[in-house]
Amino acid sequence: MESLKTQGISLPRLGLGTYRMQGDVCRAAVESALALGYRHIDTAEMYANEEAVGAAIAAAGVPRAELHVTTKVWHENLAPEALRRAFDTSLKKLRLDRVDLYLVHWPSPSMNLPAVMETLMKLKQEGRTRAIGVANFTVALLKQAVEEIEAPIACNQIEYHVMLDQTKVKAYLAAKSIPLVAYCPLAQGRAASNDTLIRIGKKHDAAAAQVALKWLLDQDGVAAIPKASRAESQKANLDALSVTLDDDDRKAIAALPKDQRLVSPGFGPAWD
Repeated sequence: MESLKTQGISLPRLGLGTYRMQGDVCRAAVESALALGYRHIDTAEMYANEEAVGAAIAAAGVPRAELHVTTKVWHENLAPEALRRAFDTSLKKLRLDRVDLYLVHWPSPSMNLPAVMETLMKLKQEGRTRAIGVANFTVALLKQAVEEIEAPIACNQIEYHVMLDQTKVKAYLAAKSIPLVAYCPLAQGRAASNDTLIRIGKKHDAAAAQVALKWLLDQDGVAAIPKASRAESQKANLDALSVTLDDDDRKAIAALPKDQRLVSPGFGPAWD
């Protein structure tokens, strides 16, 4: 599995997203993914599944040095003391002595970003997280974190797929050599039924979802974390790595409408 090097860590380019998976379903999914060869597991405080993820990691017996674990702090816990409490709780539930990447899950209009970043940087200095980063940050927020605060941001995790244009954020991240981690990379299932992607897939003996995933992973500096609870889907996502798209395929995908933002909660930022 190819990895992206960022802020002293190696981020496997294909990971397992675990949003909306809980309990035994989540544990089984993570165990299955690890058995198939996944080494990048993404979770969050808000998902209420860190205990299940931790149990799966413990049961799988994969050497800790081979595993990348990301978790995130919820936007209601961004005050320094609350952030530390949230981090401690996440670490305990995951049964780990450190995580590989700790992210601000969503920015908050009321947050003191310098204080947030200072707290994250202290956690990194203490060796409790190997790297820190953000999710759902706009270019304006990224500029504040990267240029004004000079925080060592290891990634920005955002919604990104064949049906959503993220050119502005992607260009900024690329200029700063910061990876983009794509969540909802299959457009919440919509990619699988898209006629253009189905047609491209038939050409390559691949599924439409595999075409959508490979389109992302063909881009420099992009990783993806599709959610998949079934082993068959997890393997299909891994197999997408061997799909070879050509220029005609990329042109057809570029022509798709790119205005479908599927995740936009009321507390989210004003998107660029």
